[in-house]
Amino acid sequence: MDRLWTPWRYQYVTSGVADDGCIFCQKPADSDDRANLIVHRAERNFVLLNLFPYNSGHLMIAPYEHTGTLEACAQETAAELFELARRCEAILRREYRAQGVNLGMNIGAVAGAGVAGHIHMHVVPRWTGDANFMSVTGETRVLPEDLHTTWARMRAAFGD
Repeated sequence: MDRLWTPWRYQYVTSGVADDGCIFCQKPADSDDRANLIVHRAERNFVLLNLFPYNSGHLMIAPYEHTGTLEACAQETAAELFELARRCEAILRREYRAQGVNLGMNIGAVAGAGVAGHIHMHVVPRWTGDANFMSVTGETRVLPEDLHTTWARMRAAFGD
């Protein structure tokens, strides 16, 4: 395993995430897309892998603009965000043979937003029977693909 990816593995196991500011502002400011799990950069938004995925291929779309509500988001940014959601859906259906896709945004802490100050949309591929006993009773996710492999696959699918 590439040494670059090792901290994610331990971070995931320990669930230790540093609170050093907004991750959706920090990640695109850094040029190392691989280390930051960014699979695509558009004009106003970027697409990245979720560090704690529900399923393999779990993507997030976030604007570069730091805003906590969809209402405060520029119209052009919101339009591009939803166009990227369409593109992500198509890629997940093609690359992962997803039978369905969940799109979701939790806006505000009381709505369950893990990063309440910066909106982002989750794009989660789904398949019949993907909620097995491990997820339901063990509060554990079993992923058939590591993040490094998912990143390479998604980056290639976006053509970046």
